[in-house]
Amino acid sequence: MNKILSIAILLLTVIFANAQEPVFVQGDKVANLSIGFGNTLYSGSLYSSTVPPLSLSFEYGFKDGIVEKGSIGLGGYLGYSSYKWEYLGWGYKYSNLIIGARGTFHYPLLEKLDTYTGLMIGVDIVSDKEFGSTYNYNYSAQSGGLMWAWYAGGRYYFTDNLAGLLELGYGIAYFNIGLALKL
Repeated sequence: MNKILSIAILLLTVIFANAQEPVFVQGDKVANLSIGFGNTLYSGSLYSSTVPPLSLSFEYGFKDGIVEKGSIGLGGYLGYSSYKWEYLGWGYKYSNLIIGARGTFHYPLLEKLDTYTGLMIGVDIVSDKEFGSTYNYNYSAQSGGLMWAWYAGGRYYFTDNLAGLLELGYGIAYFNIGLALKL
């Protein structure tokens, strides 16, 4: 066990020692738009997507100089997806709206690559509506609850302001791909 811990500490030291100049710093403003894959909410053979998982987030560089070249970003998140469950013409339509606040730790590992990890806390608002009932019974409901998410990702900057985005974690989807714009 001590050998594994020693190797992990050595690896982290090498990574941090060779870190590039920060890509995300205090005062930066970045907007992200992404589409998700691997839905965290509905899966199975009778489910189909009507609106794929979409997310929009904004982040502000709050503090830099953390662990030498790291920085902290704060911002908001908005995610939406819609699914349908159907069996022999009867079923339910579901939609999820996630509204949250995110805190992110950024640390540069490669040039032009903004790598980060963070936590989100928010509210998941769920709506569902029955369709295809033979008894003219129109059931619909709405509910919501607190949710949290961990995520890790990276933004590779093609230009000074435009980046490609990959993010893994929990939110509206397990895997998100999109674009980021530094404002």
